[in-house]
Amino acid sequence: MTERFMNFLRSCWGPSSRRHDHSGTDALGRQDGLLWYKDIGRLANGDFSMAVVQANSLVEDQSQIESGSLSLHGLGPYGTFVGIYDGHGGPETSRGTLYVANVGDSRVVLGRLVKATGEVLAVQLSEEHNAGIESVRQELHALHPDDSEIVVLKHNVWRVKGVIQVSRSIGDVYLKKTEFNREPLQAKFLLREPFQRPILSSEPSISVLPLQLQDQFLIFASDGLWEHLSNQEAVDIVQNNPCSGIARRLVKAALQEAAKKREMRYSDLKKIDRGVRRHFHDDITVIVVFLNSGPTGWVISHKGPTVSIRGGIDRPASSLTSYASAKLGNSY
Repeated sequence: MTERFMNFLRSCWGPSSRRHDHSGTDALGRQDGLLWYKDIGRLANGDFSMAVVQANSLVEDQSQIESGSLSLHGLGPYGTFVGIYDGHGGPETSRGTLYVANVGDSRVVLGRLVKATGEVLAVQLSEEHNAGIESVRQELHALHPDDSEIVVLKHNVWRVKGVIQVSRSIGDVYLKKTEFNREPLQAKFLLREPFQRPILSSEPSISVLPLQLQDQFLIFASDGLWEHLSNQEAVDIVQNNPCSGIARRLVKAALQEAAKKREMRYSDLKKIDRGVRRHFHDDITVIVVFLNSGPTGWVISHKGPTVSIRGGIDRPASSLTSYASAKLGNSY
């Protein structure tokens, strides 16, 4: 089982084809200006909805869903891999067990039904590695006792070496090997002195959760969503709305909150092009996975589709502004 699972993960980390998943006419997703979305799709063990909105000049969020056989030969067992790469997370579900591995500050939140009240409560499953969390700062001080500036409060935001908020990541090699902390790296990332040990870690926090029959859905999202919505607010939105389009609805709710914080209209925020948009919100990536369960346990479809989707914006930069303006009448 372990060897088959590792083969499955290797296929996930390899180049992802944009093949059809036979789940509808928008098998590859749709695009509306800076928004890419797939409203509903099928997995081996449930349904999903997915959306990405771009704010940076080059989108920093990456995401994917891989679902089907864990064997390279198309035989069982079957599972689903979900990855959002900003906090660079990679959870995988198979046969009623959820494995969550996370580095950075993306987050996965479970919606769990409370039978006594009928409420669906938010349960955060991932551990975040962000210097804004006191325990993370304590960990950094313990790992670097000789460095009084391992974390710096800069413009009311805690940053590792005054540069980056996350303490663990995939990538960011310039804070892991001193020979890469040099030009042509941008000046704001250059450290004054060489370092002897890695400043950032790529060691993930890993947890294993046996899913319960009352577990309804999972929300995977980069920190861009959680800057504007609480765990429970996100769960309430998913619980109280149709499955189809739910990832896009979460993105829209976060954008509306971002606009409200800047005392501007949501319609005006949508007109702002990428790059400039980063002053108002970060990239936001959302994947919602709905869990299928029956009276006696988890329903795993052995005839379910093989799914491989990469979320993101393909449209050239020069055409985005005019395209977004032409599409302002559409809702996202």
